[in-house]
Amino acid sequence: MARRFGRRWNGEMDAFCGEKVFRKMSNRKHDECFVVVKITAICPPSLLRRVSDLLRWECKDKSLHLPWKLRTFPMISDSSPFYLHLAHQRLMKLREKCVEANVPLLIDAEDTCINYFGHTASIMYHKDDKPIVFGTIQAYLKDAKERLVNAKKAADKMGVPVGFKLVRGAYMSSETLLTSSLGVKSPIHDSIQETHQCYNDCAAFMLQEIANGLFLQPIIWNQDNQNLQFAQLYGMSEALSLGLVNAGFRVSKYLPFGPVEQIIPYLVRRAEENRGLLSASSLDRHLMK
Repeated sequence: MARRFGRRWNGEMDAFCGEKVFRKMSNRKHDECFVVVKITAICPPSLLRRVSDLLRWECKDKSLHLPWKLRTFPMISDSSPFYLHLAHQRLMKLREKCVEANVPLLIDAEDTCINYFGHTASIMYHKDDKPIVFGTIQAYLKDAKERLVNAKKAADKMGVPVGFKLVRGAYMSSETLLTSSLGVKSPIHDSIQETHQCYNDCAAFMLQEIANGLFLQPIIWNQDNQNLQFAQLYGMSEALSLGLVNAGFRVSKYLPFGPVEQIIPYLVRRAEENRGLLSASSLDRHLMK
């Protein structure tokens, strides 16, 4: 049963990573569209969590040696577990197609277990001194600003451009469930006001870096400057999107697609996480008239 599912899962993912996804994008400008990828769509989440656990144990126990881990980027060797190696190949294939089409690749921040893939891809691959792969900073996490600053410092040290997608947050339920099971303090801000302040602090840091002449390209998720863009999920905050466009800003709308049995739960979860926005949907429709 597992092997049969694995074959179907692998076939779907390999088809997704094929040529058709990028065919129409190759004629568009760099700033007109983006590709967004969920790492759990190209690798089993259970494997990612297991790998994260092993990496944490290796940090705690120096006698532990992972034979598939390299000390350089990418740290996954040819002897890595099959599905982990396959997921890495898929991400690299997506990255290569994005470079060819000159289309940025945004990596969704689903779980801390996907951080390695996002970080590795973002620092290894860029085009003409511009970032191609963008990681995500979630402002609802207490250490979001620290993560952003450290990532920028690391990129500066390596001499590579870096870009981020800044969001207030998602996946709060999974974070809460994990910390509860481990009996540790929640990494999430205690109030929405603290999340808003963290978001503003991160955005201010990004804008200050751009003003200083450094290339740090933020995608403000949720002016006519090639290093700044706004975006929202398609169907949410349409009045805000139109207002920004009319004011001369660049705006994108996030349109997810895939198998119905996977997309519907994803959209339901996004609706639950954006209850505040949905409660103002009548006002949004009124403003659009």
